[in-house]
Amino acid sequence: MSPDASPPVVRMIDWGKHQYEKTKQEQKARRKQKTHEMKQMRFGLKIGQHDLDVKLGQIRKFLEKGHKVKLTVRFRGREIVHPELGNELLDRMVEALSDIAVVDQEPSLAGKQLNMVIRKK
Repeated sequence: MSPDASPPVVRMIDWGKHQYEKTKQEQKARRKQKTHEMKQMRFGLKIGQHDLDVKLGQIRKFLEKGHKVKLTVRFRGREIVHPELGNELLDRMVEALSDIAVVDQEPSLAGKQLNMVIRKK
């Protein structure tokens, strides 16, 4: 293709074939991308120790795969009066996962949920 030539030289292309090749290249690029999901783990405020240990094991698996994990403490009824108990629960969890995880987003209260995001070190 040479627009400065006399007469101008252009290349004729099959538009359908061009679009097909373009979409194939985009699909190939998308396959090579490394996508990480945001996993979520939800807890009640009165969770038992064994249940907490099971959930911590799941969170470890998610973190080892490279996912971020959103920890959510749900308050039911009048539990919302004591958000410090939710913060203590999240602190215990971060302490238990301190060898593999760091806090990505500090705890924040949204309605009746206390949310925090952690990621792999």
